[in-house]
Amino acid sequence: MCLAVPGKVIGIEERNGIRMARVDFGGAVKDVCLSYLPEIEVGDYAIVHVGFALQRLDEASALATLELFAQIGALEEEFGDAWGRAAAEAGAPVPPGKD
Repeated sequence: MCLAVPGKVIGIEERNGIRMARVDFGGAVKDVCLSYLPEIEVGDYAIVHVGFALQRLDEASALATLELFAQIGALEEEFGDAWGRAAAEAGAPVPPGKD
């Protein structure tokens, strides 16, 4: 499943002429393109889909959505290491750095 997930912008920089952000999705931090939201600032929340910030979102809505996603396991599915979990459940050794 590929979700549009709210995240908090924790850093902004320009890379090769493109405005990029580090975005925190409840503990998972990813690089996100800000081309569609040039006005967004550090501390703002945005809905992100396939690496692009698509819409600004207020903090209360973002946190409520993240909580619901966490309750149904969607964040783990979206950001977790499903292959590593499956290997561990099968009794296979966990690769270094994946524990």
